[in-house]
Amino acid sequence: MEFFRFDVIDSIMVDIYKQKTPMERLKIAFGFWNSVRKQLYFNLHSMNPDWDEKKIHREIAKRLSHGAV
Repeated sequence: MEFFRFDVIDSIMVDIYKQKTPMERLKIAFGFWNSVRKQLYFNLHSMNPDWDEKKIHREIAKRLSHGAV
């Protein structure tokens, strides 16, 4: 099984984010979240062609909520 490696955020990026307004940081975070959601959608759709849209969206919600949904 392959595990993902998460790197610590670069100190240069920390300085850049500190200069952003709260709204700018929120937009960036939403962009990341939206990108992950789209990637999950296409990945789940390709790996499970028999799943309908409702099941794919339910699985996405489950994964993004760490199983809370």
